[in-house]
Amino acid sequence: MGRGNSEGRYLDDFDLVVIGSGTGGYTAAIRATQLGMTAALVERGKVGGTCLHRGCIPTKAWLYSAETLRGVRHASTFGINTGEATVDYAALKKRQTFVVDSLHKGLLGTIGKHKIEIIDGQGKIASPTEVVVGERKLNAKHIVIATGSQPKQIPGLETDGERILNSDHLLALEEAPKSIVIIGAGAVGCEFASFYADIGTEVTLIEMLPTCVPLEDADAGKIVGKALAERGVNVMTSAKVLADKTKTYDGVVELTVEHNGETKQVKGQKVLVAAGREAVTSDLGIENTKVQVERGWVMVDGTFRTEEPNIYAVGDAIGGLLLAHVAGAEGHIAAEAIAGKDPQPLDYNRVPRVTYSHPQVASVGMTLEQAKAAGHNAKAQRFSLKTNAMALIQDETDGFAKVVYDQDSGDLLGVHMVGAHVSDLVSEAALARFLDASAWELGTSIHPHPSLSEALGDAAQLSAGISIYW
Repeated sequence: MGRGNSEGRYLDDFDLVVIGSGTGGYTAAIRATQLGMTAALVERGKVGGTCLHRGCIPTKAWLYSAETLRGVRHASTFGINTGEATVDYAALKKRQTFVVDSLHKGLLGTIGKHKIEIIDGQGKIASPTEVVVGERKLNAKHIVIATGSQPKQIPGLETDGERILNSDHLLALEEAPKSIVIIGAGAVGCEFASFYADIGTEVTLIEMLPTCVPLEDADAGKIVGKALAERGVNVMTSAKVLADKTKTYDGVVELTVEHNGETKQVKGQKVLVAAGREAVTSDLGIENTKVQVERGWVMVDGTFRTEEPNIYAVGDAIGGLLLAHVAGAEGHIAAEAIAGKDPQPLDYNRVPRVTYSHPQVASVGMTLEQAKAAGHNAKAQRFSLKTNAMALIQDETDGFAKVVYDQDSGDLLGVHMVGAHVSDLVSEAALARFLDASAWELGTSIHPHPSLSEALGDAAQLSAGISIYW
């Protein structure tokens, strides 16, 4: 909390005031206190932000429930006899709430341990050294903007919370829709499509670009699209929704879609708009500072300092990779810069990315196309999970491990994986990127047998020319 003066009078003076308590915000505040500063977190909602309450954690709780359901339904493949598996949606949501509440309680304890005051309300920057929250005026030597992002709207197809929804609305539903149309096949769209397909909802997935998860390796997107289609999802890529032709009647929403040279109508009880996110910067008081905003994102330098010398910004508010672990890394660096240290800039090419659909997609570094565009004499080698012993044991053979490397230096440039549990494998690749490892080093590192991780080692060995499968 604020410090008292020699007379015991309460003062709202802080070395650091952070607006927003998501992963980037609370990381910055905690690191600041570790470095000897006083800090406050200003939060208009719940501490933990989107990731904990409306994003990463609740959605992964849903997806794990779906994975468990899928496992039970396929138990006979492994010689296990079970009865019919069904979904108890209320119990599923109760489990989600338990997980979120447990993590929220733990986070509050950690913040309290570091003597960080949590101030409830909308924070507004009145000047470069003052943040106003209701009736309180906080004097701040430094400010960190960590206000996060919110779902983006599609003009003409604005969400109403009833039929046309964003991901926040979807998580709040008390029962699963019988049918849903999902617009956007990025990570959010594919994860919800995967979940609803598993629990029996009729799903249509529409993507304007040629593949699912279009920001990832194209081969990965093709496998995800095929796997979803095999589970009954109507996957429409290279498709355009004509928003102005949307109709609602008889409890359904009808969308008109241009696809494969034809105009088609698709219907769903609900529509999820998963067309990206935008920074939350309104009513923040940025106009009272020199902070620059371009295309909706707060502009920062390599230590996340804005044009206003004592104001920093981290996380989704600055754009780039809108991932919780990225926000945390940015918050850590910003706090160290504020403390006068000289932190290393964040290399976004070593940040792991994961889509938790079934199958999962996990990657770090550049795709082959990006590597070539960057001037590398790049090549890629791919090893299929169909010949991986553990994937066969688990009956999860849809997927691959792909290694992108420089043919001249042998340097590892990127790793792209598709398959069950690849989210647990990508950290090895991220560490290899951090250590500037070569494909030979990654391939020579011994991987246990049988394991899914062998696929990554095998792809690296192919890249280094030392594979027995060459």
